[in-house]
Amino acid sequence: MFAILVLHGPNLNLLGEREPSIYGTLTLQQINEALRDQAARSGVKLEIEQSNHEGVLIDLIQDHRKTVQAILINPGAFTHYSYALRDALAAVALPVAEVHLSDIHKRESFRRTSVIADVCLAQISGQGLNSYLQGLQLLVDYLEKKR
Repeated sequence: MFAILVLHGPNLNLLGEREPSIYGTLTLQQINEALRDQAARSGVKLEIEQSNHEGVLIDLIQDHRKTVQAILINPGAFTHYSYALRDALAAVALPVAEVHLSDIHKRESFRRTSVIADVCLAQISGQGLNSYLQGLQLLVDYLEKKR
């Protein structure tokens, strides 16, 4: 059985009430439940964490580097400037899928650049919950092919 670390970055704990016109009305709990349902159908174990703190996310990546086989991450605003988060993902050398609820490429100019993307298998954005579900499936498919 594969284990995948799911990381939600800053402000995602406010989903459902935070700018619903941009991020939708689903709560983080509802997103996590949908991920767990899909993971169960795929025979995958998830470790799910959320933090508003860059260092905590880096610690989680490092702490799980030997207990998971992949990482699904929505880095939130850290997407656009956290070289430290990018370096942590590169350092652990695990397959990573970057996901975003909104389409970052159609938002403010500062949101259009991801410093994370080049260390990820893929970036999926603009599809709401489906961004997460597609990212999870991408990782499952990748791990199964590598098996």
